[in-house]
Amino acid sequence: MKILVTGGAGFIGSAVIRHLVRATGHEVVNVDKLTYAGNLESLAEVSADPRYAFEHLDICDRPALESAFARHQPDAVMHLAAESHVDRSIDGPGDFISTNVVGTYSLLEAARGYWSALTGERRSGFRFHHVSTDEVYGDLHGSDDLFTETTPYAPSSPYSASKAASDHLVRAWQRTYGLPSLVTNCSNNYGPYHFPEKLIPHVILNALHGKPLPVYGNGLQVRDWLYVEDHARALVEVLARGAVGETYNIGGHNEQRNITVVETICALLEELAPERKAPGLGSYRDLITFVADRPGHDARYAIDAGKIWRELGWRPDETFDSGLRKTVQWYLESEGWWQRVLSGAYRLDRIGTGTAS
Repeated sequence: MKILVTGGAGFIGSAVIRHLVRATGHEVVNVDKLTYAGNLESLAEVSADPRYAFEHLDICDRPALESAFARHQPDAVMHLAAESHVDRSIDGPGDFISTNVVGTYSLLEAARGYWSALTGERRSGFRFHHVSTDEVYGDLHGSDDLFTETTPYAPSSPYSASKAASDHLVRAWQRTYGLPSLVTNCSNNYGPYHFPEKLIPHVILNALHGKPLPVYGNGLQVRDWLYVEDHARALVEVLARGAVGETYNIGGHNEQRNITVVETICALLEELAPERKAPGLGSYRDLITFVADRPGHDARYAIDAGKIWRELGWRPDETFDSGLRKTVQWYLESEGWWQRVLSGAYRLDRIGTGTAS
């Protein structure tokens, strides 16, 4: 297949593209606006492959999308482009409404127009795969409850509300217009190439710089953690073998309290990088600092991934311990990548675009 991936320069999108190019015979068209979180350096290992192409455009720009569909003639869409940071959505929700809601609408309409003109096997085989989050479900209060594909939506933040809206749009386009669509909702991802504003890379890099490790509230919020490369494999399985109109929850069955995540990172750094502690610092754990909780902070997320396990045979390869160790090791070995992110240099030298942004 030729697969058009939106948001392919982002954290999860770049993992999907690396997997597609390395492990499958598919062709990939990466469509990305290159906002602050889009980093083409995360795709350096595959960017010269003849099966990879890049389109620098905004999914809110429908004419540009229609032109990209016409030029590349994709067999499927994997829609990952989204604003995704909860704190940023609280400070400025407008960008989240624009990208996650209006952008999804524009992409759906461009895809529908393109798909409607297809014939035969190309039309029947076309797929629109929308990638979403477990945050659309709100939070869980019982210790044994799990999000399933039929859990009612109850988003808590502007980010999760915008993603819930995009999920509803995709399902409406499938039911009303017949656009052959699938939806996946994932738990918290982590792994290599994660933008440093998110919890795990933020803690790793702050610790290496001797800065405070901020933990919201009491740190007892629970998240289900999913290694990003496991997620990428799952998404490709859903695209290839999932049933049209279905939703699949993707989780790692790795529930951890936020404070436990931070403490585990500190322990790994004590083992793997004791020499990088700031002068006079006794332990990385001494940097942990509790800060005021953020508004509307969900208490617990946990995914029941039984459906994708049963129907598609997908299982995560990584436990939380093995995946987190790989992640910490990657950041220790990949200082060139994250230093350019922290300095902003990655935005001044966009690989393959010929422009600065």
